[in-house]
Amino acid sequence: MTRASLQTDLVNAQARNIRLAVHIQQLEKRLSPTPGEHAWRKSGLGASADVEGLRHTITRLEQQNTELAGSLEETRSDLEAARTARAANRNLTRALNQRG
Repeated sequence: MTRASLQTDLVNAQARNIRLAVHIQQLEKRLSPTPGEHAWRKSGLGASADVEGLRHTITRLEQQNTELAGSLEETRSDLEAARTARAANRNLTRALNQRG
């Protein structure tokens, strides 16, 4: 081993370290944006969720829930009015029967 061969080995090792560092950075960049999605797919549990599609579904269901709640309140109001009318009819029928 000569000094020149050691210096050549050192230069080669430094160049390899630089290449490996660049490669590591490239791999880290590929992993960082979607680690959860990648892990989900690799797990075999199913396809990753379409977040925007789920948000759209949530919005649609919230609107539907609001409409149904309004419809339910309207139906309750109609039922209460029918009960009141029925009670009034019952009282009128009872009054007519007592007179006759």
